[in-house]
Amino acid sequence: MAFKTKRLLKKMVSWAGLFFFAVAAYMLYVQLSRYSLQDIKEALFSIPAHNLWMACLASLGGYVALSSYDYLALRYIKRKLAPWKWIFAGFIGFSVSNNAGHAIVSGGTIRYRLYTRWRFHATEIVRMVTFSGFTYLVACFFLIIVGYFLTPNHAFGAGSVSKVTTEVVTLVSAIGLLIYFCASLFYKKPIIIKEVEFDIPSFRMALAQVFIGAADILMASLVLYFALISFMDISFDTFMGVFIIAQVLGVFSQVPGGLGVFEGLFMYIIPGDHNQATLFGALIAYRVIYYLLPLIFSGVVLFAYEAYLKYVKKQRLEKLKIFRTENVKQL
Repeated sequence: MAFKTKRLLKKMVSWAGLFFFAVAAYMLYVQLSRYSLQDIKEALFSIPAHNLWMACLASLGGYVALSSYDYLALRYIKRKLAPWKWIFAGFIGFSVSNNAGHAIVSGGTIRYRLYTRWRFHATEIVRMVTFSGFTYLVACFFLIIVGYFLTPNHAFGAGSVSKVTTEVVTLVSAIGLLIYFCASLFYKKPIIIKEVEFDIPSFRMALAQVFIGAADILMASLVLYFALISFMDISFDTFMGVFIIAQVLGVFSQVPGGLGVFEGLFMYIIPGDHNQATLFGALIAYRVIYYLLPLIFSGVVLFAYEAYLKYVKKQRLEKLKIFRTENVKQL
């Protein structure tokens, strides 16, 4: 492939990161446009201030856990990076992919734009993004198993088909997790896909993947839990079972943010006879705190960073121009 073509492709992939940020913002707008500003205001202000603060802290903890995906991926490829950089890349990457969907593509292009500026090779970024994808996958396997035992029996439906389907998904998750752990213990040969070499993570790192992925979903669940508990009495273990099933199926539906899928499943599975308006209000608050606020914050930070880089580049060019002019005068 010609040098100019390669350079053009790299620029296109790099700029795709900003494109997917715009897509994420649009998808979130579509999600929230279903509700009036009055609905959103009432949903937020009906929740006690203390609970809202706790939900915001849980959201912050969730994005810290999500950023740790990048830290673990850096350890996987044996590279070091300043903590602010991998936190920055992880936070922005996941705030975009959470809203735009298709995490590997949307979050991956954001990471490509950032990591190439920090002198990472494209193959290293591919390895990092793939590793992070497996981190989420094995965490989902683990949480589906946990969710199966925590979720109320009525959630699986009275019909035999729904119960068998749920048991099959749980069994597949258990087998998938077992295969991954066995591979980390016994399979030491690298896997090569299109000239990119992937090493099987160590067993210790595989456990870390499950832990970080589980922490991410646990923090996300607390955002909704703090919004709910002021209106309904539900034990945390029961709530977690409901949340895990709804969240994982929402993600695998590939609908951006699990819109509609997550809400519908959550409201159907949660046990007891509850006020649907109250439940929906808490779900709106969850969308605002876990999706809208991080995206707004990451947008401000990202564009400020882009502006800063342009300013630095301009300053360097001006200094270079002055230096060349002085040299010419001396000659």
